[in-house]
Amino acid sequence: MFPLKFIRENIEILKEAAEKKGMKVDWNKFEELDSERRRLIAFVEERRKWQKDITEKIAMRKDDKDSIAPLINQARKYSDEIRETEKKLDEIEKEIEKIVSSIPNIPHSSVPEGKDERDNVEVRRWGEIEEKDFEVLPHWEIGTNLGIIDFPAGAKMTGSFFPVFKGKGALLVRALINFMIDLHTKNGFKEVWVPSLVNRDSMFNTGQLPKLEEDMYHLDSDDYFLIPTAEVPVTNLHKDEVIPEEKLPLYYVAYTPCFRREAGAYGKGTRGLIRVHQFDKVELVKFVKPEKSYDELESLVNEAEKVLQSLKLPYRVVLLCTGELSFAASKCYDIEVWAPGIKKYLEVSSCSNFESFQAYRGRIKYKRKDGKTDYVHTLNGSGIALPRTIIGILENYQEKDGSVVVPEVLRDYMGGIERITGE
Repeated sequence: MFPLKFIRENIEILKEAAEKKGMKVDWNKFEELDSERRRLIAFVEERRKWQKDITEKIAMRKDDKDSIAPLINQARKYSDEIRETEKKLDEIEKEIEKIVSSIPNIPHSSVPEGKDERDNVEVRRWGEIEEKDFEVLPHWEIGTNLGIIDFPAGAKMTGSFFPVFKGKGALLVRALINFMIDLHTKNGFKEVWVPSLVNRDSMFNTGQLPKLEEDMYHLDSDDYFLIPTAEVPVTNLHKDEVIPEEKLPLYYVAYTPCFRREAGAYGKGTRGLIRVHQFDKVELVKFVKPEKSYDELESLVNEAEKVLQSLKLPYRVVLLCTGELSFAASKCYDIEVWAPGIKKYLEVSSCSNFESFQAYRGRIKYKRKDGKTDYVHTLNGSGIALPRTIIGILENYQEKDGSVVVPEVLRDYMGGIERITGE
């Protein structure tokens, strides 16, 4: 959330940003309320000055009760006016805060303009798409045939889009998590284990609220949210802190389950593991100095790519256009794995630079060597999400006999298993 001073000084830039992202902000109402707020603040400051002057006069005439009586009455009148005005001011500030919290982050100048995914820009591809001499089955058929994914069991115990992994399927999930954590910690990321429940402030700080509240699972009695991503708790590790410059950059990696209601239409394009309500993900989060953040974004994308390269899964990297950017992001790359069974690229990672947007909300600063403080830049990326990665493995490593070859890099994590066969 941007400070009021910044909004006033950059209102045209912010209006353009909101338009490019396709997000509505009541700018007229904001300007009316901001003007009224400043008028009321000036009124209160004036009355406080008058009140102080009268108080001094009363002190000078404390022995002359008749002459100070009118002054006391006037002081009371000022006090009443201040109290009533501050009440109005509080109401106005709440309305302003509501509007300000709806202002999205500003897209970086390198982000292509566009309205939807058709305007995204493919940056690069990696890996060869293997042509098989048999029909590649979609992952939901492979998983069911091999007995490693049970969709009806999840629906029975919870509801639709809550899959159950069994046997070697569960082992594959655990292997992927451990492999990814090991990979990222070897590359300088510090592992953290964080809560899967967070408070409202933590959700607001990372930009999930207020815009995405309907997509989140919420515990009404505690006002806690099940996390949609480890980005939320990990970014809030340093909320309300001032980090010494010499400690930057800070790199974190965390595994968590993630929960999203994913309200909306479902159909053929969301079958199987493509869209689920609970899923596992390894997340990467960075706290960096502003002048380094865009170099850090490129290295973050490269770090996420190493997972797919190690698994030898073909993928592409896509730069999102302005209309596809999230509310809080300034720039974002999606990494999409090729799924030959459904003949689609599927997003397995989004790597974003939020600049100081989340730091403003979370009050996360760093202290420079000259003694001054500034807001850090925060970045995060999936390193990576499991469901669609599993789709990529099951469909790319499928054999003619229906078995699935285990990627070489995962075999030690799976007790030496080289192939998943029917159970």
